[in-house]
Amino acid sequence: MDKIWIDMYEAAKAVLGEKVISEYVTAGGVSAAVLSGSGKIYTGVCIDTCSTLGICAERNAIFSMITNGEYEIKRVLCIPPNEGKGAPCGACRELMTQLMPGLYKDIEIMIDYKADRVMKLGELTPEWWID
Repeated sequence: MDKIWIDMYEAAKAVLGEKVISEYVTAGGVSAAVLSGSGKIYTGVCIDTCSTLGICAERNAIFSMITNGEYEIKRVLCIPPNEGKGAPCGACRELMTQLMPGLYKDIEIMIDYKADRVMKLGELTPEWWID
């Protein structure tokens, strides 16, 4: 595993930790790190609400990247509950495809950190409507 994935994992791990914000909102049960085109790592946590107002950790990290004036994603890593494995949800995939039409298929997604298993978004999102 290369150092960038390790750095991304450590950055995501640093913000991981579920917190009860109110009786309706929790945050931090899932964390994510996004590597931008400039090489900077942005992090985010999931925010869960009792309605549909929550957000996934990946999109939160991407929004942080956008807030800081960057628009290119190179890699995405997520730490799901119990540090398991998984791929970004449909909403996260949709954001990445719309943010980088024509280029999104090359975004690297860490599917299983412990097994060092990486897939490209194009493999996870074949024949997306935006093509």
